[in-house]
Amino acid sequence: MKIFVAGATGAVGRPLIARLLSDGHSVVALTRSPDGAQALVEMGIEPAIADVFDFAAVKAVVTRAQPEVVIEQLTALPKTYTRESMTAAAPFNTRIRLEGGANVLSAAQAAGVRRYLRQSIAFWAVPGPGLADEATPLAVDGPPAVAADARLVTELEHRLLGTPDIEGIALRYGFFYGPGTWFSPEGDVARQVRQQQFPIVGSGEGVWSWLHIEDAAIATAAAAAAQGNPGIYLIANDRPLPVREWLPAFAKWVNAPPPPQISVADALKAGGADAVYYGTQMRGVSNARAKRELSFQPRPLEWVVDGSSLGRAEDGRDLAPGGHHGISGGGLSSPGELDQACLSQPDLL
Repeated sequence: MKIFVAGATGAVGRPLIARLLSDGHSVVALTRSPDGAQALVEMGIEPAIADVFDFAAVKAVVTRAQPEVVIEQLTALPKTYTRESMTAAAPFNTRIRLEGGANVLSAAQAAGVRRYLRQSIAFWAVPGPGLADEATPLAVDGPPAVAADARLVTELEHRLLGTPDIEGIALRYGFFYGPGTWFSPEGDVARQVRQQQFPIVGSGEGVWSWLHIEDAAIATAAAAAAQGNPGIYLIANDRPLPVREWLPAFAKWVNAPPPPQISVADALKAGGADAVYYGTQMRGVSNARAKRELSFQPRPLEWVVDGSSLGRAEDGRDLAPGGHHGISGGGLSSPGELDQACLSQPDLL
């Protein structure tokens, strides 16, 4: 099957491309430059050169490719997970998701594409007891940055799912961890944790849902291959965890001291209501639909096994039964517009 990918060089795009190729699909990837095109050719991928903000150019390359499926993974996030870097990145990240994504979707519709997948976000459900599912409303009335992105996600999903003659699928990913993410031993969150800059807020009851980027690729490839009905899917692992559990375990795993703990009042002063949301109000999600319709079988969080945190030897080896390979997971600063907890470079091509 021929699949067109917009956003093929980011943290998810790279393992996704590898998965699609290993599954025997023919892949065409959008790139802005001849240099990017050459890199794609060397990976066995057909390049499609166009600026994502130029609708005519995007329409031309999608029409020429004639894919059955389009996968949109367009984001533009910084390498560091701080309020300053996220605030600086927010305008362009919003533009590429809204304007760039609209161009790709319209081009796909014009080309007669059968199925369209787009990246979305799992952690904006309204706070409440238990796990959220796909029908749970998003926190559009939450703290400022949370509410702004929840409204944006709502707009993007409605636009896709309301497009006629296309099987639209919105994949709401949990917090990414794994190679190239903020939440790896070499990532920015690990650096902050080692420097005691990533505290537990209040009692740390905010619940985070995790997703290894390889599992994100697997689920996305399954959805592209016509598994699952159109609609929204929550893509996260089986065990959402409150900050008070995952953060100390993560600190131990990356050879950092235990994280400090601050009051809600101090968090409000230092980071505002969004920091408090992440630390105390975030709601975990259920992956039941993805398991049922996409045969999704995510791996457990790699620094927590059966309730025990993993350690790491000085040479970087995991100190855990079963020899789990350590790639890590979460963080809790309050960036101005948190999108996906991933990135080694913008998913722009």
